[in-house]
Amino acid sequence: MANVVVLGAGLGGMPAAYELRQVLGKQHEVTVVNANDYFQFVPSNPWLAVGWRNRKQITIPLEPYLKKKKINLVVGWVETIDAEGSKLILKDGQEVNYDFLLIATGPKLAFDEVEGTGPVNGFTHSICTVDHAEKAYDDFMKLVDDPGHVVIGAAPFASCFGPAYEYAAIVDTALRKHKVRDRVPMTFVTSEPYIGHLGLGGVGDSRGLLEHEMRNRHIKFITNAKVTKVEEGKMYVDEMNDAGEVAKQHELEFKHSMILPAFKGVDPVTKVEGLCNPRGFVIVDEHQRSPKYPNIYSAGVCIAIPPVEATPVPTGAPKTGYMIESMVTAIVRNIKAELTGYPVASKATWNAFCLADLGDTGAAFIALPQIPPRNVTWFKKGKWVHWAKISFEKYFIRKMKTGISEPFIEKWVLKLVGVARLKR
Repeated sequence: MANVVVLGAGLGGMPAAYELRQVLGKQHEVTVVNANDYFQFVPSNPWLAVGWRNRKQITIPLEPYLKKKKINLVVGWVETIDAEGSKLILKDGQEVNYDFLLIATGPKLAFDEVEGTGPVNGFTHSICTVDHAEKAYDDFMKLVDDPGHVVIGAAPFASCFGPAYEYAAIVDTALRKHKVRDRVPMTFVTSEPYIGHLGLGGVGDSRGLLEHEMRNRHIKFITNAKVTKVEEGKMYVDEMNDAGEVAKQHELEFKHSMILPAFKGVDPVTKVEGLCNPRGFVIVDEHQRSPKYPNIYSAGVCIAIPPVEATPVPTGAPKTGYMIESMVTAIVRNIKAELTGYPVASKATWNAFCLADLGDTGAAFIALPQIPPRNVTWFKKGKWVHWAKISFEKYFIRKMKTGISEPFIEKWVLKLVGVARLKR
């Protein structure tokens, strides 16, 4: 009997646990280890931050749903990964042994890399967790009562830009509903070399479409922006030229700000010798497996993927839900192969698919594969994307309660690819 441990219960960890339980025989154990006792649907956090959702709507308790599927749950913070001894050591001293480990922790939020950022020890907000989004909502309501300048964007080394665009447009829409938008100047600051780069070198006409959206909403923007420091109510930004030199410096006063941080690997993962790159992301081969520790696999935001291209201000490559699902499926197949005596052969596709809600409209893109040149490049905007994301949210959360047994995001993508081909 083998015990397969999934570290993390997010968008990668939960589907992985369900799929492992379905694919592996009853003689094998599946165990989820997570710091919190709940699952949170992170893509809904921009809505929570303006009051369009609440915590109960986008979180579910882990224990009852995992128990139904006969999946073990251990709630607690992991202090150490003993990769040589194949065990996790939690902060309370508890030990969890594993035959195979699937790391799906998500990232560490590196607010410390830019002085004054972050909702705990800084002056900017975040929508990376449900706790952060709730705190952002409290500040958003203060903005409604006492309007002023809003600054939204992404810090150097950020890799997940979509939520920043979403939040900017959602805040614009929400302020108009509160009838105070005319008293709230907005500025978007991003480490991307141009609007719509998205860490992907652009997707189709993402630059033109998103620049149009910014101008149409009266949101000023600064690209190649290096946020250097934040004080209470003031942000310092160096605007770089293509050579990486400071072209202009900005001091932006604000009443409300949300800055997406850079990502790094979480501490217990980073500390494992030979497992990670210098920023703490897990190094994996084409089968999602650690080259140094063959019984450790990894999927999601926590794996190492090189940037699509060098940019004046460092940017990373995003890992979207479709890509994460593909990684998870490959890992499950490879673990099953190892347990049944077959060679490891499955590979992830690393395609990109994103539904971005823009408040009263939305933008969707498909990049197959994620890194250019691509077989399919498609970027469209419309009200239908807004409703598609709402539908997807409900579907995903329902699947978290019933148990995912098939790669369902792929079905959505294939339908959209079909639409894209018809429109050519």
